[in-house]
Amino acid sequence: MPKLDQEMMKLPKKKFQFWNLVWLVVFIGGLVVSTLETNTSLSSFFNNFGQFAEIFTQMAQPDWGYTSTAIPYLIETIKMAVLGTVIGSAIAFVYSLLIARNIIKNKYVTGVLRFVMNIIRTLPDLLLGAIFVAVVGIGPVAGILALSVFTFGVVVKLFYEAIETIDSGPSEAVIACGGNKLNMISFAVMPQILPYFISYTLYAFELNVRASTVLGYIGAGGIGLYLKQTLDIFDYAKTGTIIIAVFVVVLIIDYVSSKAREALMK
Repeated sequence: MPKLDQEMMKLPKKKFQFWNLVWLVVFIGGLVVSTLETNTSLSSFFNNFGQFAEIFTQMAQPDWGYTSTAIPYLIETIKMAVLGTVIGSAIAFVYSLLIARNIIKNKYVTGVLRFVMNIIRTLPDLLLGAIFVAVVGIGPVAGILALSVFTFGVVVKLFYEAIETIDSGPSEAVIACGGNKLNMISFAVMPQILPYFISYTLYAFELNVRASTVLGYIGAGGIGLYLKQTLDIFDYAKTGTIIIAVFVVVLIIDYVSSKAREALMK
């Protein structure tokens, strides 16, 4: 008997459980009901595939002369992402210390603050963008505010969980030597959590570069605003130029950020 078959025979065999069948039926039933309620039809996609192919063909022939117009707004998009990341991460840093239960021992304080955090995290970036566009008007300020709140929601969740997993030994040593809470955070907590914070901030920046493009589509500034304009006038050659420019920038930022995060976590 081949060695692979022998190894497979040694693997533990799990019995098929009744609840597995129940969940499978629920999943299939949910899929069918969702398809019927939303009038989803794959045939409509294939019927309009010719139109999709025509639009894609026009986008594949970008108007390179539009590059000089698109680049400044792409730079504005990156600036929005930078500002939104810095503001949101700075607030998330302080907030994470307040809701980490190994830093703040009062369960009522951490419970209330976590409840507020969970409410903020439920708001998607597009909804935040729409709200801030209505408040401050069309432009990059609305996008920066939306990205700040979005960054806060991303970083605070990851960061406070990382704080709660740090080694408690250094903190106990500082307190035993007569240090106060501020001394404990400065000399015992900060050295352990800074690599995590920088890593999560870089990750949020990656997300914000993509999100800022979409936010611009609803009027929150950046290249997305001009992407919408080119689509509205059916100028797909210019749309292709914008998409290629965004793709290249996002690809570079993702690569640099991922390498930086890998170096930090070594």
